[in-house]
Amino acid sequence: MAANMAAIMPAPGNARLLLSGNEAVARAVWESGCKVAAAYPGTPSTEILEVVCTYPDVYAEWAVNEKVSMEVALGASMMGARAFCAMKHVGLNVASDCLMTMTLTGAAGGLVIAVADDVGMASSQNEQDSRFYARFAHLPMLEPADSQEAYEMTKFAFVLSERHQTPVFLRLTARICHVKGVVTVGEREAHTPAGYRKDAERWVMVPTHARRRIPMMFQRDAALRAEAEASPLNVIETGSDRRVGFVASGPAYMHVREAFPDAPVLKLGFSHPLPLDKVRALAAQVDRLVVAEEVEPIVENEIRAAGIDCHGKDVLPRLGELAPQVLKPAIDALLGGLPAPAAMPASAIQVFPRPPTLCASCPHMGIYYTLSQLKNIIVSGDIGCYTLGAGHPWNALDTTISMGAAVSVAHGMDKGRGPADANKKILSVIGDSTFLHMGMQGLLDATYNRSNFTLLLLDNGTVGMTGGQNTPANGRDIRGNPAPRIEFRKLIEALGVKPERIREVDPYQMPTLFKVIREETKIEEVSVIIAYRPCVLTEEFHPARSYRVIDDKCTGCGNCIDVGCPAIHVTRRDKVVKPSGKEVDLAFVMIDSLACTGCGMCLQPCAPDAIVPADSTCNVVPLMQK
Repeated sequence: MAANMAAIMPAPGNARLLLSGNEAVARAVWESGCKVAAAYPGTPSTEILEVVCTYPDVYAEWAVNEKVSMEVALGASMMGARAFCAMKHVGLNVASDCLMTMTLTGAAGGLVIAVADDVGMASSQNEQDSRFYARFAHLPMLEPADSQEAYEMTKFAFVLSERHQTPVFLRLTARICHVKGVVTVGEREAHTPAGYRKDAERWVMVPTHARRRIPMMFQRDAALRAEAEASPLNVIETGSDRRVGFVASGPAYMHVREAFPDAPVLKLGFSHPLPLDKVRALAAQVDRLVVAEEVEPIVENEIRAAGIDCHGKDVLPRLGELAPQVLKPAIDALLGGLPAPAAMPASAIQVFPRPPTLCASCPHMGIYYTLSQLKNIIVSGDIGCYTLGAGHPWNALDTTISMGAAVSVAHGMDKGRGPADANKKILSVIGDSTFLHMGMQGLLDATYNRSNFTLLLLDNGTVGMTGGQNTPANGRDIRGNPAPRIEFRKLIEALGVKPERIREVDPYQMPTLFKVIREETKIEEVSVIIAYRPCVLTEEFHPARSYRVIDDKCTGCGNCIDVGCPAIHVTRRDKVVKPSGKEVDLAFVMIDSLACTGCGMCLQPCAPDAIVPADSTCNVVPLMQK
């Protein structure tokens, strides 16, 4: 498990622990007497629930998707229990259906929603600002600036939720989630669920009931705005340099303080509803007011709409973090009337580029090497570590949109194809956890509507991209205990795929894989190929002895390089001219024995048989029986 166990085990009150923001939130969830916590893993929020599940007296689960996790938390709140759910920013889109009704039902037991925005897109397909959702859903939002505040605001969020009978957002960013700081913690406070109160007009959101709840939502807005104005979480910090004052929250506040230590700042911790009276008070103290926010001009637009003059995205970038090296030249230019530099100067130290790649022996490499050899195909991809198949050396994916979209997009491609694409084969590639998250519905839609494509289900027995979390397909729950296991063959058949069109293959056996893909893409209906091998970073993976290259036999053909294994290194490049006059590039290789785990995939395309076991007794590990 990714969590630092020594850091998060229960400690006596006033203990000082070194915690990341995620760990601090988890500690506060436990201390607040939370009874139910649910999430779907997604960087940068994953570790929150990984840590929550290590504490006693909290029911924790990996839900199959974010919408389900939010509905589980709401159900617990209906019972009067304190409940919590966590997700990354794109997961909030999935949960928004439930969210936009919760704004009318409100909460009974304290209900806290932690959403982690990936500012700078370190591991996401977009850069989304979840502060929009707080405004869209008329819900309060808290924004911590460090681990201590993440801890304190999480505890306050449960109190605020119960005070106003509303879900409360806790907005984190990657810098809060993963940066560690010293946190003074307390002890768990018991919280007994008040019990379910039957109230159909509140919990049954038919139109008649929902219309009656809307005025109550507006009344709550007014009460929350008054509380935000009076909250000590929103504070004006005075400064001696009155040329410019800042409105900032979260990590942007820390960046402002580092870049302009003498400037007055309105620090927003209770950031929605926006405390406009405090904004006016700060604006009256400074020559220029600048809103430093990551990433959209949300607060800036609200301030302008209130008739308060300010700067924001007219001088600051609308993407990425507002680090001091970004803030300082932009604000200096504003104060001095000089144009801001178009771009930051290049670093004096050039770091050797290391493009992302799959792990040595990753079973996805066999899939993508095979797909790269096929012609006249369109491959619809999905979200996961297997998205790396879009890059070098495979270049095997043509689309990647959102969780589960590989299946639905492939179905749409089939229905939308014209004469130019009539003979092209369409394949969909999706991982096991992503299929359970949102791909099942797409497959049901495709079979129901008689589509024609082949789905490659890459089953590696875990949520690989976010650190190896368990799923309903591997038979273990969040704590690693035995749990009911979904059988993909039975599930896929239940979704409408004919039994004879469900094939199971070992992705390490590339000739067989190639043959099965060729066979299934010729069938003019939906077919599914399940490729099972355990992720190499899980305990189910058992490495074999490594391989080596016989230098005298290596012809430099480079076929093994195309498999994409990071354990294979080019030692020498050369050029030869064939009798036909064609110049050919050669690449001679070696295998790093410390990285090689003996999967044997590189042997299969090696024309001169130059790759041999480092030990004569080495064999490929037989396919594990699930």
